[in-house]
Amino acid sequence: MTPSHDTTHRETAMSATRTTSRARRYLLGIAAAPLAAALPSPALAQETAASDADGPIIVTARRRDETLVEVPLSVTAISGEQLESVGALDITEIAESVPNVTFEVSRGTNSTLTTFIRGVGQQDPVGGFENGVGLYVDDVYYNRPQAAVLDIFDVERIEVLRGPQGTLYGRNTIGGAIKFVTRRLSDSSTGAFRFTAGNHGQLDGVASLALPIGDSGFYIGGATALLTREGYGENLTTGENNYNKDVFAARLSMEFAPNDDLFIRLTGDYTDDRSNARGGHRLIPGLQSGAPVLENEFDTRGGLQNPRQRVEAQGAALTVEYQVADAVRLRNILAYREDEGSTPIDFDALPARDVDVPAIYLNDQFSEEFQIVYDDDTFAGLLGFYYLDANSVTNFDVILATTGALLGLPGLTAKTFGEVDTETWSVFGDFTWDIVEQFSVSVGGRYTHDERAARVFRQSMIFGPSPDFGGEGVFIGNPTSDFNGEATFNRFTPRASLSFRPTPDQNLYVSFSRGFKGGGFDPRGQSTAAPDVDGDGDRDADDIYEFMAFDPESVDSYELGYRASLFDNAVNLALAGFYADYTDIQVPGSIGVDADGDGVNESFIGVTTNAGAATIWGVEFEGQARLARDFMTPGDRLGFNWALGYVNAEYDEFIDAFGNDVADIRVFQNTPEWTLSGTLDYNFPAFGGQLGLATTVSYRSETNQFEVPNALLDQPSYALWDASMTWNSDDDHWSLGLHAKNLTDERYIVSGYNFINPVTGGPTLGREGVLTAYYGDPFRIFVTAGMRF
Repeated sequence: MTPSHDTTHRETAMSATRTTSRARRYLLGIAAAPLAAALPSPALAQETAASDADGPIIVTARRRDETLVEVPLSVTAISGEQLESVGALDITEIAESVPNVTFEVSRGTNSTLTTFIRGVGQQDPVGGFENGVGLYVDDVYYNRPQAAVLDIFDVERIEVLRGPQGTLYGRNTIGGAIKFVTRRLSDSSTGAFRFTAGNHGQLDGVASLALPIGDSGFYIGGATALLTREGYGENLTTGENNYNKDVFAARLSMEFAPNDDLFIRLTGDYTDDRSNARGGHRLIPGLQSGAPVLENEFDTRGGLQNPRQRVEAQGAALTVEYQVADAVRLRNILAYREDEGSTPIDFDALPARDVDVPAIYLNDQFSEEFQIVYDDDTFAGLLGFYYLDANSVTNFDVILATTGALLGLPGLTAKTFGEVDTETWSVFGDFTWDIVEQFSVSVGGRYTHDERAARVFRQSMIFGPSPDFGGEGVFIGNPTSDFNGEATFNRFTPRASLSFRPTPDQNLYVSFSRGFKGGGFDPRGQSTAAPDVDGDGDRDADDIYEFMAFDPESVDSYELGYRASLFDNAVNLALAGFYADYTDIQVPGSIGVDADGDGVNESFIGVTTNAGAATIWGVEFEGQARLARDFMTPGDRLGFNWALGYVNAEYDEFIDAFGNDVADIRVFQNTPEWTLSGTLDYNFPAFGGQLGLATTVSYRSETNQFEVPNALLDQPSYALWDASMTWNSDDDHWSLGLHAKNLTDERYIVSGYNFINPVTGGPTLGREGVLTAYYGDPFRIFVTAGMRF
């Protein structure tokens, strides 16, 4: 929601007190825009409005306020108004205009987030696997990807940091970090409402309110959203909408800012996602039944309905900032989060009870972070301490009733329960010294102590699923896993950069950074399948431990970049080249298991390996140009924004489960070689306000879903075309928008499941074969109407 002019008053004033000295010196020469200035389209994060208020945006990529030109790393920042102007609905849409990133809804879910940046990420959402890209909401780290497909409302800006961020953001930011920054409250009574209606039965309502409590310095406010949509398709077995949306979200805030030195913020948020289970689309006919491939990619035939799909997430955070001296500021961030999700995943997308996976995810986390931020005329930096205590539970069945009937095991089910405890702490520092006016050097480092404890339990059942999912299954035989393990990892992640500023609005930099992703234990591992790892002739506890465990992975990244704001801020650009050594790569996978040697796989187990090493290099070029102003009518503006990314990611070594190096036939998943986008926008005065027209085309080259290529599941290159028309009144009280997404109705795969033998074409799990795809959004068109007061 776009705030009124009054809304930004306290935000801008308070931001000014926190802006670094170097940023203040830079701002003296350029007309500074407020942090929430209107932006016409997503592109390079240099703020430009359809007025004379062009100016730099302040970002916090290095955990302190700086202008974007100053930051010696690859970062794109997009304001909330920018996102609203193009009708962006959730966090995955920003991937269309940021180079070398993949943000998508995870397979078989509605709100679990899969993220990759420059070839590094994590697709598997099961507890025990760590994220490769860190997600931060108001500097609070989200430890798990469930409930992380954040809907866009009450947002000030989103920052995307590319490359390892191990020094300032710690473990699990090996690929980069996403910073989701919400709005601060106003010093006057304000409110806003936005209503959206579109095809596929879309009806959304978003409302916010902020109230000061007299002159006490206290402010209270909140925002709430109800987001609904009918399905893009139908489950032909159950009759339910497929790919529908039913989400309620709310956020409450209380702030205390009696003066420019003290700021206290207490926030709470709640999300309830009751969307139907998202069913996949079979890419092959049923291998036994001959069930044909459905014509509509958004239709499905999965029959699993227990448990009901639902995800609830909630959290609270307390942030305190205190300016103890002109050059010293203290910041403390205390937070707690939890989420609970239940989902029925029908792997083979057929009515039969085979390869059906009902699952429950439970996550909670407590975190504490303390920072000392220092900034004078020539030296700036911070010291910090971070602590995280988190628990993750994954509980699921693999129902193989059809397979079991052939084996004389009625209602065959494989039960898996996994629990992972994480306790980690770190100390870190990052400092920048302006050696002379044009040269500065930055150095930093972080020491992390990471403790993991895991339990993995697996056992077969007959007579249906477990009581956890409404069944009456009973255990048979001995557990195939009853594993308890602990591990401790210590890592030091340094960074360094050298910047040369030939003019105040240009920055040429070279940098080095290291990141790591935590190790752990495979939550789907089967301890009885462990081989004789140490070759001593028997399979003992040490062999089982080594089979179940995997080590941290790490990236050393080198970057050469150039940032500039030229011609009185008419052209803003960022060019970066990067090279990365990627070692001990974690590759989670699943394989079918033939427990009794009859040629039929009764279940599947997790096999996670530190596959080896890879080399990644590439180029990124972002830009935004004001092509013309006041050229057709006074007050108009024509702009063009672009983003280009190229990444070459190749395995140097990839050791498979049989000890073979198969690097030559393995590829990077979720990492297209090329990503491009271009946006043309035109804004001009009309009808008592500003009318904006924008169109965006984005392109992604071929994308592999897994390390083993599959011609049916992998997505060929494709392009998406969007267009928007918006109007905002001169008094900033009213707004209207018309938005069209995917105008050519492109069908493109974003994720999937594969349990097909690549050599024989036969199933590696179940009787019908599993080759199932999930798709990105089809053509959408919707209108928005907003009111602010």
